[in-house]
Amino acid sequence: MAKYAIGIDYGTESGRAVLVDLADGREVAEHVTPYPHGVISETLPGSGQKLEHDWALQHPLDYIEVLKRSVPQAVKLSQVDPADIIGIDEAGQPLCLKPELSGNPHSWIKLWKHHAAQDEANRINEVAEQRGEKFLARYGGKTSSEWMLAKIWQILNEAPDIYGQADQFVEATDWVVGQLTGNIVRNSCTSGYKALWHKQDGYPDRAYFEALDPRLADLTETKLRGRIAPLGTRAGGLTPEMAGLLGLAPGTAVAVGNVDAHAAVPGVGVVTPGKLVMAMGTSICHMLLSAEEKHVEGMCGVVEDGIIPGYMGYEAGQSAVGDIFAWFVGRAVPAYVKDAAQQEGINVHEWLERRAAQFKPGETGLLALDWWNGNRSVLVDADLTGVLLGCTLNTKPEEIYRTLLEATAFGTRKIVDAFAAQGVAVDELYACGGLPQRNQLLMQIYADVTNREIKVADSKQTPALGAAMFGAVAAGSALGGYDSIVDAAQKMARVREETYKPIPANVAVYEKLYQEYTLLHDYFGRGGNDVMKRLKTMKDAAH
Repeated sequence: MAKYAIGIDYGTESGRAVLVDLADGREVAEHVTPYPHGVISETLPGSGQKLEHDWALQHPLDYIEVLKRSVPQAVKLSQVDPADIIGIDEAGQPLCLKPELSGNPHSWIKLWKHHAAQDEANRINEVAEQRGEKFLARYGGKTSSEWMLAKIWQILNEAPDIYGQADQFVEATDWVVGQLTGNIVRNSCTSGYKALWHKQDGYPDRAYFEALDPRLADLTETKLRGRIAPLGTRAGGLTPEMAGLLGLAPGTAVAVGNVDAHAAVPGVGVVTPGKLVMAMGTSICHMLLSAEEKHVEGMCGVVEDGIIPGYMGYEAGQSAVGDIFAWFVGRAVPAYVKDAAQQEGINVHEWLERRAAQFKPGETGLLALDWWNGNRSVLVDADLTGVLLGCTLNTKPEEIYRTLLEATAFGTRKIVDAFAAQGVAVDELYACGGLPQRNQLLMQIYADVTNREIKVADSKQTPALGAAMFGAVAAGSALGGYDSIVDAAQKMARVREETYKPIPANVAVYEKLYQEYTLLHDYFGRGGNDVMKRLKTMKDAAH
């Protein structure tokens, strides 16, 4: 009898549930739920209180809404007996749900792209460097304002009462699993990449936290306490209450949480070194496996068993990719483009892509830096901003659109080069997520800029597929699942037959453009000219 698992993927704007056949990875049904509150970046729900610059929050009940709507709908669409669903992947009350605390923005969930803790991140790095803390090298020499410690310290600095009332600081994925099972278990992936935890050494020691801020001395023993379990571990069984809400059987195995992009790695069948997986959406996460721990400039982290058990998992990333294209379409495209797209019966992105594809590399005369949301890798600096160079009175929207596509490809090339420079092999590229499915021009540009063939996931919901695989591992072979993620990937992962191969003539031109990109990248990003930061300071002072 066929057995199934459900993968739940929480993105930036929406969440989705995918029901997967464990025999071959076939996606039987899926359902997407847009977050009712979206990304909270301007005002708090209910109170309408305005937020400062660089804030990005989410509502915890939006995550529950995904469970309530998408899981039952996926099961209904599949017509699968809930008794044949053996696994699912992906306790306490969030403080923002308490009426007396809901008006304080620090009581809300801080999204990955919340960059208002940059001052704290800078100090975390300075103190670690001064003390010679060895953990810093595992994060490319700098931790980010996107990670957990900077966000926690910002709460302590700006809202000590909220910090005091918080029993634990928990990643959203672990909280959701806690809601499903009644049992909060921290996962090794987010603990390693986001909270500075190391499989052998644990968290940074108490002396470091005391040097950072005496009030943080007991952070890891108190507010970060709890079991940390490897990926694929069974966090518990579905509680009767949640089983009723989701339409599944009580006791269904629930895997510990994971990062969406990291779950995508086995989803494309990558379980060995040398294959860089790009999870491409609003941002890009770049994941890579290796048998060795090496220190790479600007990487988000290297974590043992952080992606696939038995390997060192490397992560790097770009803080904005699809978000840049969406910004251009939403904020900068003239009305005639929207009208023309409507007349042709296509969306604006497709209209721009078709026309942008008619230009040869270098033909636009434009160049851009892809820092609309700061730089995650390799500079690790959220205060950097975007650049568009070379515009004239004849510059067309489709030329700018192509240039923005190229800029993000150059950003990925910078990451690939950083890995290669430290001896971490990048032999093949794999792409998954929404962008590779929709934008062929973008993928060809990436192949040309990196001079590497790119394989594309067959699944449109690769992180959810990977999550379902981990759910099957949590259930185990005795219940019809798998005993390792490698076994699951061999049976369930799929990539498309067609690939994107570099075009030699394009590669030659993009190599020249990349050298120009590197000059700008280093000039604005490595201290040659801090104008971007001075402008942000003036902007903040004007408010």
